Amino acid sequence: MASAGSKDAATVAVWSVPQRVCHLAFIVGVTTAWFAGEAYQHVHDLAGYLALAAAVARILIGVWGGPHARFTAFVRRPRAVRQYARTLLAGREQRYLGHNPLGGWMVIALLVALVVTCTTGALFTTDAFWGLAWLEQLHRASAWTVVGLVGVHVTAAVWMSLRHRENLVGAMVSGKKRPER
Repeated sequence: MASAGSKDAATVAVWSVPQRVCHLAFIVGVTTAWFAGEAYQHVHDLAGYLALAAAVARILIGVWGGPHARFTAFVRRPRAVRQYARTLLAGREQRYLGHNPLGGWMVIALLVALVVTCTTGALFTTDAFWGLAWLEQLHRASAWTVVGLVGVHVTAAVWMSLRHRENLVGAMVSGKKRPER
């Protein structure tokens, strides 16, 4: 148990272990698949299956997980997202303990892009879908979409870390953030 003056007393649990394991599995799966490419097809395929399993797990967590993990906790209506974007651009955005409204939609975009990428990749390994040009094009386009979204996600995490003076990467590792004021 943490004492009143300790660092742990000044933090609250936000990201659950299952969320953090999924996040790590996304990083390992996507990075490994990307660098393995066609040169190491078996490794690429296994990494894709890891990323797909993590996406399915994260979707289940989004439905039945803890308070900051559920989609209902962070997927906001478009009007709320536009309002948040306006305050963000004006430098007056609210700090959120969980995902902010733009971050919530980033979660959805990443999950959709990952599921499309992994599913098309898995289909491409079957006899029924092997060699279909449209499937390969969709797989490549969705993979590049994942890369672009990851770039935006990492940039946003660094930017928000600086804006709110908190280490969001560290928070994803520890699962803890400082409480709302």
